[in-house]
Amino acid sequence: VSAQASALAPPASAPAGDGTSTQQAATPEKDTTLSKVWELDAADKQAPFRLLTYKANYLLPARYSTSPNTLPHSPNPNNTVTTPLDLDSTEAKFQLSVRLKAADNLFGDNGALWFGYTQQSNWQVYNASQSRPFRETDYEPEAILSFRTDADVLGWRWRLLNFGFVHQSNGRSDPLSRSWNRVYAQFGLERGDFTLLVQPWYRLPESASNDDNPDIQDYMGSGELRLIYANAGHALSAQARYSFSGNAGGLKLEWAFPLIDQLKGYLQITSGYGESLIDYNHKQNTIGLGLLLLPW
Repeated sequence: VSAQASALAPPASAPAGDGTSTQQAATPEKDTTLSKVWELDAADKQAPFRLLTYKANYLLPARYSTSPNTLPHSPNPNNTVTTPLDLDSTEAKFQLSVRLKAADNLFGDNGALWFGYTQQSNWQVYNASQSRPFRETDYEPEAILSFRTDADVLGWRWRLLNFGFVHQSNGRSDPLSRSWNRVYAQFGLERGDFTLLVQPWYRLPESASNDDNPDIQDYMGSGELRLIYANAGHALSAQARYSFSGNAGGLKLEWAFPLIDQLKGYLQITSGYGESLIDYNHKQNTIGLGLLLLPW
């Protein structure tokens, strides 16, 4: 997203305790989703060190792939499987994702430090002949510096600017080891019931001998776009990545929908590369149906 660099929101005033006059901050036009999620405006701020949900927390008892990755490979010969894996097309998939705010008001009344952790697992639970192994588990810790913004950008309201560091790895030994480190910026914009997240990133370089996946950006690209629509208990999300250098990318579609009381169903469809870290350079289409475990 391109936007004015001077879009940091005006400071919000703290209440005066001694009756002296203080400058009144501008009141936001309305409560916004990004403000609630990232505690941007004064009315939405909460105490630090509260464990909160981050990305979607879901359970897919059945997730089907059109092309299971039986021969994970990499340009690094130490990270290439030579004997095909015996995999089922249908497996279970689940994700747990949490975050907490460690510090607030780092720059006047703006700037918060967050830590996040996401873990995604693909479980060959129906593959009895192979003792039902976990095919892949990806671990993704993050550190995020978050700022409140307030500017109009082409009819959208720019509300959020995040800077982050993220490590992602699957914690496995060669030849199945995969990992990379990135720094990123994330721009969050809103318009009615729509939220747009634009996240370019830069991969931190590694030595050739230690790089499990030297061509990962040719498939995962240098950023992603995500558009979310939320209304009447439903949430729809489309997330896209594309690499101009590798002419490859990936698409993920998500739908959370009401079932009973607070219980929500969850549908996930992916197409392309990077559905998990071991599959960063493997093309497939997947579909899974299950439950959203915690509010999105």
